[in-house]
Amino acid sequence: MNNFYKILLLIPLVLGFNHLYAQQKNTRDTLQLDSVIIKENRLKHLPNVTGTYIFAGKKTNLLFPDEGKANLANNNVRMTFAKVPGLNVWEMDGAGLQINIGTRGTDVHRSIEVNMRQNGYNTNSDVFGYPENHYNVPFQAISEIQYVRGSAALQFGSQFGGMVNYKIKEGDSTKVFGFETEQSGGSNRFFNSYNAIGGKVGKISYYAFYSARTGDGWRPDAAFNYRAYYANIKYQFNSKGSVALQFSRSDYRQQIAGGLTDDQFNANNRQSTRFRNFFNPEINIPALLFNYVFNSNTRLEVTSHVLFGQRNSVQFINTPNVPDTVNTKLNTYNPRQVDRDYYAGFTTEARLLHSYKLGDLKSTLTTGLRYFEETTKRKQKGVGTTGTDFDLSLVKPYGINLRLHSLNYAAFAENIFQVTPAFTITPGVRYEVIKTTTSGVINNASFPIGYKGNRNYPLFGTGLQYEFSNGSQLYGNFSQAYRPYLYAAVTPADQLTVIDPNIKDSRGYDIDLGYRGRINNIFNFDVNGFYVRYNNRAGTLTQTDANNVTHLFMTNIGDAVAKGVEAYTEVSLIRSFNEHAGSDLRLFNSLAYTHGRYINGSINQSGKNISLKNNYTESTPDWINRTGLTFLSGRVSSTLLYSFTSKSFSDANNTVFNPTGATGLVPAYHVVDWAFNFNFLKNYHLTANLNNLFNAKYFTRRINMYPGPGILPADGRTFNIGFGMKL
Repeated sequence: MNNFYKILLLIPLVLGFNHLYAQQKNTRDTLQLDSVIIKENRLKHLPNVTGTYIFAGKKTNLLFPDEGKANLANNNVRMTFAKVPGLNVWEMDGAGLQINIGTRGTDVHRSIEVNMRQNGYNTNSDVFGYPENHYNVPFQAISEIQYVRGSAALQFGSQFGGMVNYKIKEGDSTKVFGFETEQSGGSNRFFNSYNAIGGKVGKISYYAFYSARTGDGWRPDAAFNYRAYYANIKYQFNSKGSVALQFSRSDYRQQIAGGLTDDQFNANNRQSTRFRNFFNPEINIPALLFNYVFNSNTRLEVTSHVLFGQRNSVQFINTPNVPDTVNTKLNTYNPRQVDRDYYAGFTTEARLLHSYKLGDLKSTLTTGLRYFEETTKRKQKGVGTTGTDFDLSLVKPYGINLRLHSLNYAAFAENIFQVTPAFTITPGVRYEVIKTTTSGVINNASFPIGYKGNRNYPLFGTGLQYEFSNGSQLYGNFSQAYRPYLYAAVTPADQLTVIDPNIKDSRGYDIDLGYRGRINNIFNFDVNGFYVRYNNRAGTLTQTDANNVTHLFMTNIGDAVAKGVEAYTEVSLIRSFNEHAGSDLRLFNSLAYTHGRYINGSINQSGKNISLKNNYTESTPDWINRTGLTFLSGRVSSTLLYSFTSKSFSDANNTVFNPTGATGLVPAYHVVDWAFNFNFLKNYHLTANLNNLFNAKYFTRRINMYPGPGILPADGRTFNIGFGMKL
């Protein structure tokens, strides 16, 4: 019996164990501690229905970013998402400038396979053509994080990686004017400033923040300057309806220290191979949100938003063993490559939720329509200057100049059928219409591009849920998903990748079966098995041509399967013995085993077909485990977190070593983090954060493009301390 089936035994074991205990409910516990009230959320998953959304029968996580539990000042993903089993995190930098997450074998780069949202609307730059998430919200602004796994495809869109929604804080409705601020400083000249105002005047409520983050970075030549803005003005025109106008912007400029070869990393993981490389995304998102409650059974939500901005980079692109030095023939540095994208997209989503009686029980229907249009103007391989600063000017025109256009219509419906008071069935359907066109020139205008693609996808799914008398739930879900090939990637800007011109869309499905609940105020658990079928999975192969030159080939590798178990448990060590204790010590563990393998596929090397069957899928570690110990008392909260991620491979043919460092083995690593928060004088607090406590030498990824190519070292030990107040 392999590990997958052994671990599946956890589900019936926990199921039987729970029936030994009394009834309980998922609520917020309020503790009175020396005039300080702590509200600790015990609900770790989303409710069956919230707003116009249905989550019954789905694998979900509900997170609340808090000081003392995570390093929010630098958007530390590893700590903030620690209670999500199986979350794979790539660390592109130690400043939290990019959020790189994925689960169950999906691509992690800039959360490209996750439907990323804020307040319900998308923040991915181009959902179908180039869905990298360049927008970055400061974690200090988030009130809660909603995470739905693969079953999110029907309500939110078809990506295999699920949906993440950041809900931004709102102003204190009991005040006309409120103010909060936190200033943090730390190692490598790190400084973070978060400032916000909010309140309510009559029918108008508001919240706005400004955030800035600067530093030199852990490696040389890795300085950064980040800013984020947000404003939300909401008008409650009567007791039933409201309209809100929101505007968000994030931008940063980052110096890129470059990738490393294995030899360079082993000799000195802190070294820099580049000092003239820069990256600069600027994303703006104005949004209009309309909500209307017709009655207790029917509500409407219409969201419209525009995403416009750009992504800019200027780099000396070459393998890390080629130094960026003065060219003796030119008596200057070599010219750098300039790449620029311009995004302009518009989306409207309308959702209607209606509850109705079916027999003596209440069932719930949610249905919606989506319209999406996006134009990306891609200008790449421009010959830039020989300078050393951030300069996007050109000496020679762009080698690639494309216009990429997407048009998408979608309709969906899901219905909770309340079969018995305890048992629900939630079938759903989504229909997608995608029209894409590409026009322009590549190879310095010598090769014109003209492409049109129309695709129609019906997607189906069903969720099941049974709620026991003690409040625990047995849940299961089947949901289809697909990933359209990224037409913006068919003309890569790097020098190492060759694209298969016949690359196709990927299709498949996601299955979950789990059991979740709580035992009084002592024990929390959520254990589930999953199976993800990923047909025509797109990925990279490492190949060597007749001239013994190594390159990467992007194609449909074959069909892949990710199966495994995700288990979250949390126990209150103090309240186990004294339920009414004022303090608590909580031990949690989020463990995931993911067996991600290709079940077919091959590569041709020197005229021979080599099977890829049973190879690891790219960047899919078998084991991810995070164990945390959180102390909560009157004014103090503190968390010590241990994280382990097992080995993975960066390409489909599981290359162990590549002299360029762009592909190869990513070894297992262990990291320890610590967060601390102290509240005093009612309105003030102090924070302290220490990441990579034992200065582990590790990396989470290799890359063949920006900001490499090569190994991207993770940061060593860093710290920051902060002071904040809320009035």
